[in-house]
Amino acid sequence: MFNIAKYDEAGSLDEALAFLSGHPAAKVIAGGTDVLIKMQNGKMGEAELFSIRGLAELTGIKRTADGAIFLGPLTTFAQIAGDPLLQKAIPVLIQAAVSMGGPQIRNIATIGGNICNGAVSADSAPTLLALNAELRLQSAGGERKVPLREFYLGPGKVDLRPGELLIGIIVRPQDYLGYHGHYIKFAMRKAMDIATLGVSVLCRVEAGGVLSGVRIALGVAAPTPVRCPEAEAFAEGKTGSDETLEEIGKLAVRSAKARTSWRASKEYREHLVAELVPRALKEAMRTAGGEEHV
Repeated sequence: MFNIAKYDEAGSLDEALAFLSGHPAAKVIAGGTDVLIKMQNGKMGEAELFSIRGLAELTGIKRTADGAIFLGPLTTFAQIAGDPLLQKAIPVLIQAAVSMGGPQIRNIATIGGNICNGAVSADSAPTLLALNAELRLQSAGGERKVPLREFYLGPGKVDLRPGELLIGIIVRPQDYLGYHGHYIKFAMRKAMDIATLGVSVLCRVEAGGVLSGVRIALGVAAPTPVRCPEAEAFAEGKTGSDETLEEIGKLAVRSAKARTSWRASKEYREHLVAELVPRALKEAMRTAGGEEHV
């Protein structure tokens, strides 16, 4: 049973921002897959829902004049999974998209909702974090840009101010050109399930199989999605030997702040980090053409 006090829909972005400036308590929904589940499970009280689903200006994927990739927040995971630009430019984001739910969910769930929900298990979050994604946030009072790494404030908490909407996700050319990546979602069952751990790795492979620009991001390994700076720094200039990869995995555990939950123990999640980070990096190197060095 959904306890909905009021429901409104936006006809345009300007209309949406004007409405939110006067209704700061309204709960914005697009696909609604996260919000409605919370309501059904009694985790939200009487709600005033405001739908932005129909705002075409917030949908789509394009390359901007400066070479950046722009993702509209209302772009669904199904659209991401089938996008030819992303297939060529950032295929690791497609790997994350297809791991999210089943076809029905991917057809309605949006990447913006996945981010703004603040869930540490969000499948898009580790890859966007590894890509140094930047968010464009707008209210009736103006626009601001926030790096994704600063957007997550805690479990279920994000830096989205009253009256603000996410209007764009930007990946700069220097953060994806020449990079290859791999995403691993570990869940407790093969059927649709949320991640017990998500690992996204990006790297470049130079002559001789030398690693550069390594970026490692984890989901469900801390209260928020996190990068692994110590492991990234160690990997710089190394080749992908078994010993190196093992050490990178161990260092990645230091950035994790795993906790025991009903899904998995702290120790098990740390074991997954140590095992899956090297595996993801090895696959990223293979994609980059470094097969002979891994």
